[in-house]
Amino acid sequence: MVDITRRGVIAGASSLAALQAAGAFAQGVQLPSSPVALNIIDVAGNLQLTQVSLERFAKENPKLVSRLNFSRAPSPELPAKIKAQQQANRVDIDLVLTGPGAMSDGIQQGLWIDVWKSHADKLPKAEAVYHEQALMMQRNFGQNEGVAVAYSPSGPLFEYAPERLKKVPKNAQEFLDYVKQNPKRFTYARPVNSGPGWTFLQGMPYILGDTDPSDPMKGWDKTWAYLKELGSGVDYYPAGTAATMKELGEGTRDVIVSTLGWDINPRVLGIVPKEAQTFVIDNTHWIPDTQFMCIPKGVPNDKVAVLLALMSFMLTPEAQAATYDKGYFYPGPAVKNVPLSMASQESRDVLKEYGRPHYDELITKLPTKPPLTPERLVAAFRRWDQEIGVGHNAPQ
Repeated sequence: MVDITRRGVIAGASSLAALQAAGAFAQGVQLPSSPVALNIIDVAGNLQLTQVSLERFAKENPKLVSRLNFSRAPSPELPAKIKAQQQANRVDIDLVLTGPGAMSDGIQQGLWIDVWKSHADKLPKAEAVYHEQALMMQRNFGQNEGVAVAYSPSGPLFEYAPERLKKVPKNAQEFLDYVKQNPKRFTYARPVNSGPGWTFLQGMPYILGDTDPSDPMKGWDKTWAYLKELGSGVDYYPAGTAATMKELGEGTRDVIVSTLGWDINPRVLGIVPKEAQTFVIDNTHWIPDTQFMCIPKGVPNDKVAVLLALMSFMLTPEAQAATYDKGYFYPGPAVKNVPLSMASQESRDVLKEYGRPHYDELITKLPTKPPLTPERLVAAFRRWDQEIGVGHNAPQ
């Protein structure tokens, strides 16, 4: 997902847990003798949820961290960049904050350190800290390489302007009919670089009753046919989610694909009118979105030791409370026992005004299914680009 703002104020997180996590590195990687600068790149809008806590760790551990350098990049570009650095033996990215796209590519290409396997003793036990849904994502998706740091049931949702869409579609056929009858009034972003596009792509096989929702190459016949037909009413697919929100807010679109967080946060920011509404269609299943921390292979061992301590700190309830933010990745926390009451007053006020009470009911009511495995997700992205996105270029 693309970052459009950031900030949520973390309730006072003690450095005690971080220092405990940083201790006892007698075996394996060693903590540095002097503080190190960490280069952190975000390709998922993750800093909006985590930067406060990352900076807190650095401030409270000056013997470990001298400076944090933050940068952002489009998700599809990152794997090739890291691979080139590794081949040149000059890796200058220490930590990657990523959603499913870059992480999947990285797992396939062997770019990440398998932290849960090689450094399990430096991290908390996954089953002890993660809640059930995040643990499912960690095991099925993060595998050994990614450390889940934020979680959302995500989508798919549809977001619309109620003054322009008077009759809300109830099922996939009604929605297809609407799009074909109202060309250029609906779009969604390229899935490889969009959380809403990502969940929409993987949610459609469940909505349509495809033969095998876990296999995009052999089990999605209905989905690929549906998306092609849907594309007859779409003029172009934006490169990222932020563009779809802007177009909905400006009136260029009447309906877009959204998620829980992408509904709440842009309304908070005034990009989308507060009055915008959302709907789900029949047979909707949640396709969760999880954001991960990954360490590229080639990072020096002393930095790896600090990063493992940082990762452990990011899984404490105090650090996790910041992920409520302004609803960007609703709810946000990936670990157990982090109620909204632990979040900042700002987060609580924002969610009281802009949140939707029925979302908690939908989270409980609708079934949740894991995303595709990294290898199959990459294949699905590639097929979408080749068969659906082709020919739908951005307007000049």
